[in-house]
Amino acid sequence: MIERTRGAVGPLNEALERLRLEGAIFLRAEYTEGWALADQGGPMFAALMHPGAERLILFHVVASGRCWVSTTDGERYWASAGEVIVLPYGDAFLMGGVEPVEPVSIMSVVPAPPWTEMPIVRHGEGGSRTEVVCGCLYSEDPLFDPALKVFSPAFVVRPPPGPSRAWFDASIAYALEESSGESQGVRSTKLPELLLIDALRLHLANAPASERGWLAGLRDPVLAPAMKAIHTAPDRKWTVADLAMEAAVSRSSLDGRFRDVLGLSPIRYVNEWRMRIAQDLLATTEVTVAEIARRVGYESEEAFSRAFKRAHGQSPSPWRVGRSLRRS
Repeated sequence: MIERTRGAVGPLNEALERLRLEGAIFLRAEYTEGWALADQGGPMFAALMHPGAERLILFHVVASGRCWVSTTDGERYWASAGEVIVLPYGDAFLMGGVEPVEPVSIMSVVPAPPWTEMPIVRHGEGGSRTEVVCGCLYSEDPLFDPALKVFSPAFVVRPPPGPSRAWFDASIAYALEESSGESQGVRSTKLPELLLIDALRLHLANAPASERGWLAGLRDPVLAPAMKAIHTAPDRKWTVADLAMEAAVSRSSLDGRFRDVLGLSPIRYVNEWRMRIAQDLLATTEVTVAEIARRVGYESEEAFSRAFKRAHGQSPSPWRVGRSLRRS
């Protein structure tokens, strides 16, 4: 178990560094095109890896190649070398490569856990190669409560150029060394916790009011019910009265609490949360702009595009293309 104490700047980083996590790298995989695997994650896996746990936080460090994961929402979240796929609620998931093939059960290519030594999975049809290092973590923090819907079922993190990029690259290299198969046992180090904390920091950097106490809002008895309602139904036409009813307080009390803790009004939080969801979907899935507009509560693609451009300086399609180019 680790409680981070490394220095940081801002309330978001300070809150993340207080997270208590425990975890391990548990599997290294070498896949060749075409390949796809099913029957991963879920409650049974959580109970095997951490007795008594109903869910775990799963992550996949893509060391080379390109792959996707898909959970209960049916969307494919794509990641390339140098990126990390996070499944914050440890849902059951599919995983595969670029070429379309029928998934086979992970249990057909790896022994059932628990493992006395770290498995190295080699699977596929001999085409181009993708290397993945897999880890899991356990935390009781409400940040990972599925009911709050802080995260999508999966998300992908790629650090920007600079110190974060260099740290991630070095961590990936170290993870490959740790999971090389030369050491006995399922290796537990600080690396999974450090990787996840930095992935969360980067992912949540554009959360509404992330520098004004956003994580504190999730723990606030007044704000938490309202935030949960927004996260659960971002497409709903929320009013302050609706949200006050969810929180069982007056409209003035709710508005004041949002401004005191988050530094913005309830409706502005709704709009910023919608833009955050849209940004994640544009960056890591192939969902159409029209469908994203519908999911985040806009009556037309044009209205959504205008709102997105105000928030990000570009319309959704050019923003997505630019993001794709930066990742390649």
